[in-house]
Amino acid sequence: MSPPARFDLAGWSAAHQVLVEQALAHWISVPGIANATAAPPAALIETMRYAVLDGGKRLRPLLVLAAAEAANAGDPALTPSPSDESTLRAACAVELIHAYSLVHDDMPCMDNDVLRRGKPTVHVKFGEAGALLAGDALQALAFELLTPDEALVPALRQARLCRLLARASGCAGMAGGQAIDLASVGLALNERQLREMHQLKTGALLQASVMMGAACGTLSPAAERALARFGEALGLAFQVVDDILDVTADSATLGKTAGKDADQNKPTYVSVLGLAPAQAHAQALLAQALGALKDSGLPDTRALQGLAEMVLSRTH
Repeated sequence: MSPPARFDLAGWSAAHQVLVEQALAHWISVPGIANATAAPPAALIETMRYAVLDGGKRLRPLLVLAAAEAANAGDPALTPSPSDESTLRAACAVELIHAYSLVHDDMPCMDNDVLRRGKPTVHVKFGEAGALLAGDALQALAFELLTPDEALVPALRQARLCRLLARASGCAGMAGGQAIDLASVGLALNERQLREMHQLKTGALLQASVMMGAACGTLSPAAERALARFGEALGLAFQVVDDILDVTADSATLGKTAGKDADQNKPTYVSVLGLAPAQAHAQALLAQALGALKDSGLPDTRALQGLAEMVLSRTH
């Protein structure tokens, strides 16, 4: 018996990214805004498109699509295609929430950054008011995407997807983590406190991406719990690597300002643990994530595994 073919993560990702980009470009447009009683302001649409399109790794939507495929891999008749209405809407919705968070986080009242994805941040390009409104509109559009006509996505699935995304975005998730982050500037956090902050600020939305994909499929409770553990470990691993890159890469490679955490006296995994221990911790989290995938018992988790490994090996 010949060994199974090596999974082509690059090819899989490229094909799925094209679908996500096309869908985002359609939905962040005047024709894509459903049921509008009047055309939305062109300047606002332009700002929203600048914030989302033509940049970013699209890790979160790829996790949605990979988890949805893994959830039904044992039954080809049920396995959703990348263009399945539920999965594509969920993938785009989580990316819109991520983009809105970056727009707001970069503003002078938060991190006051001037570079994002290799180009000027939204408030630098369009002004603070324009950036604030664009972020608000992207957040609203995310939930509009998750609540189409019931003929497209069943109401129960809509509700579950909205609950997962809202929980990951709000005070018990990303917004709460950002609040802790702002309050922690100049403080000496221990590893537990740092972990708890990043489980909310970064990890919650990455874990929700996995669970939203899972919600678009059919899983046993045990498999669902295993995917939740996978998402939790992956979310923390992503942040640890982010902290490492902040001190080991330059701004041109990162596409954002390097060294800003140290400049702003923010606690990071590198400042708390040291560089080498932080790198070891990232590898340990990857092992936890891959172990959870194995525990899921799902027949094909190669895309999720590949994405997890990519998180650890990324250079930006």
